[in-house]
Amino acid sequence: MEFEQRLTEIADKVTVALDQLIPPAQGPEANLMRAMRHAALANGKRMRPFYVIETGALFDADETALLRAAAALECVHTYSLVHDDLPCMDDDDLRRGQPTVHKAFDEATAVLAGDALLTLAFKILSGEDTHGDPMVRLRLIERLADAAGAKGMVGGQMIDMLEEESPRDLNTITRMQRLKTGALISYSVEAAAIIGGASENSRHALAGFAQDLGLAYQIADDLLDAEGDQDVVGKTLRRDESAGKANFVTVLGIEGARERVRLLAAQAKQHLAIFRDKANILLQSVDYVLDRTR
Repeated sequence: MEFEQRLTEIADKVTVALDQLIPPAQGPEANLMRAMRHAALANGKRMRPFYVIETGALFDADETALLRAAAALECVHTYSLVHDDLPCMDDDDLRRGQPTVHKAFDEATAVLAGDALLTLAFKILSGEDTHGDPMVRLRLIERLADAAGAKGMVGGQMIDMLEEESPRDLNTITRMQRLKTGALISYSVEAAAIIGGASENSRHALAGFAQDLGLAYQIADDLLDAEGDQDVVGKTLRRDESAGKANFVTVLGIEGARERVRLLAAQAKQHLAIFRDKANILLQSVDYVLDRTR
């Protein structure tokens, strides 16, 4: 319950911050702002912002700085979902329990809303309210650009789209998901470490934690896609199966995938040992990944 309460608390704070950062607008751009708000203010879990803020607590980092970094990261994550749902990508109708942006508005507006959310993220990080030290702000921007770009999330999406030309084996799937899903999860703990001035040992431990957690999260997502309840999950399921795409479940099988998640979760927890009791809620979050139903 402690973890779930903290997750809800952080999600609420991030939603309030996004509501302020993406205010309703009048005039010609009003429809764009409505589309951005439709995507960003939807009822998401806010897992990536959770890891920014909860990891920052390990170092007693400034909460305002953490919240702004978390909001920026959520803007990038949300933009990726908006674009991922487009007909030229996964062509999904449902996201976070509501119509996807291109369904609620139109395709062109969805593209522009995603573009605007991406650029807003860097605007947020560049502001003095994020951190008084411009070198810290620059580092946050640089690392988010790496995590979101061609050698991170976007690169992973490109590998995903090449399925027809190069069928996936386990190594390809692992690389794809370390980029597509894992890069932003890794950034979430890295951003907290940058803001909190973490030691090299702490940063190394957190990098290992995020890498194992990110892969575990994606395998759990594949299990949900295969076995979950669409009304609970809030998005279209069986997508890879319908498209004939391989994922961790199709390659490893249900039991093999579950065993891999358990192994990765145990490794993720071991990385947190250096933080002792201060990492209790982060440890609980790993159990949440193991038992995901949505």
